[in-house]
Amino acid sequence: QVQVAESGGGLVQAGGSLRLSCAASGSISSTNLMRWYRQAPGKQREFVAGISSSGSTNYADSVKGRFTISRDNAKNTVYLLMNSLKPEDTAVYYCNVWAPVGPVSVSEYWGQGTQVTVSS
Repeated sequence: QVQVAESGGGLVQAGGSLRLSCAASGSISSTNLMRWYRQAPGKQREFVAGISSSGSTNYADSVKGRFTISRDNAKNTVYLLMNSLKPEDTAVYYCNVWAPVGPVSVSEYWGQGTQVTVSS
C-alpha cells in the first residue's frame, strides 16, 4: 500500500507565497518522477511542474519564474514553492508520484489534493 499526502494549501492574497509538500510513504523504497498538477473549477487537470529523481525540472509556461519544485529523496517528498501568486492559480493541487514496484515495473500514485485559493 502506498500513500501520497499533500499539505500546505490555503488562502493567500495575490502576490503572496505558499509552499506545498507531498510525501509518499508505505510500501515503497524510492520514487522516480514526481509532479504537481492542478485543477480549477470547471477546467481539466493540468500539469504544473515535475522533477526527476536526479533533480531535472520542468514547468508549465504559466508558472515559470514564479514556482519552484524541489525534492528530498531521503524522505520521498516533493515541494512546490509558489511565489507571486495570482487569482488564476486558484485550484486544487495534486501530487503525482511514480515509484518502482519491482525490478522492472513502476506504478503511478495520486494524492487527494490540497486547495489553494488566491484572492485578488
